[in-house]
Amino acid sequence: MPTPNVSSVHDRQRRAVRPHLPMRPLWLCRVCAAPWPCQPARLLLGMEYRRDRVSLSVYMAGQLFDATADLIKLNPHPTTTPAELFDKFLAWTARYARRDDTERQANTERREISP
Repeated sequence: MPTPNVSSVHDRQRRAVRPHLPMRPLWLCRVCAAPWPCQPARLLLGMEYRRDRVSLSVYMAGQLFDATADLIKLNPHPTTTPAELFDKFLAWTARYARRDDTERQANTERREISP
């Protein structure tokens, strides 16, 4: 199984893109220290799972489960609501799926219009 959230895309200096992985149990990005999944992590995950959005959602649901357990151990009275955690871990995956569906539909319509 490929390492999640790692891209083979290279930056301008020909270095491998650093994986934006979570630092557990705090769930901060190991690279940029933003709350994980940070924007670069979402982008890399979207690229990695571009052909299987259901698997992306399943993977992120597992991460949500693990994050919830870790965060409750750190603070039994969390300030983050379940809805906020859902938005942070899963809501963005649906936006990727809708964007893919829209692009697919537009490509299909272009092919139908073209002589």
